[in-house]
Amino acid sequence: MATTEDWAGLSQRLMSSVGTDVPPIAITFSDAPPDGVDAFDDPMPPPLEDGRTGRVSAGCVFWMKSTDRTFSTMPEDHGNCSVGSLTHGIKTLEEVAGNSDVATVLECGWVTMDVVPLIPTISEKPGAITYGPLSDTPVDPDVVMLRVTGRQLMVLSDALPDLSLQGKPQCHIVAMAKEHGVAAASVG
Repeated sequence: MATTEDWAGLSQRLMSSVGTDVPPIAITFSDAPPDGVDAFDDPMPPPLEDGRTGRVSAGCVFWMKSTDRTFSTMPEDHGNCSVGSLTHGIKTLEEVAGNSDVATVLECGWVTMDVVPLIPTISEKPGAITYGPLSDTPVDPDVVMLRVTGRQLMVLSDALPDLSLQGKPQCHIVAMAKEHGVAAASVG
């Protein structure tokens, strides 16, 4: 098991090797939030017409907010985004299929119905999901995520010849990494 110092060192090596100023983030799925980690506590807005509500507009917003602080989320915090709730194992396809955001991504062609059943998902419903800078992670993460430019992606591709380049929806790369140990990059 890695120690905090190991994760901090890995974070620095990744940033230096890839040439990014954006710190890698750690994502950890667990039954409960780790001890000593604050809850993400932005206000919960009123539900939308289809009943969806969550602390942010989409789960990927947590990725951006976690570059400078560590926090835990609960399943309900992710409720605004049906696709993210699906990929993160919080909801099933049957539970989200009728939601307006799913209808919108299908109607505009961003995601097509033939790929929906193939979208990777987390197999077990988490009790909590913890996000934060890899350098500060209090627990061994399930996923380490880097935000990179096209040039930095080429560096990663050279270093990881089996890197899987993926399209939409982008949040499915978290499930690919956690469930299958796949190094994945989302483009688009």
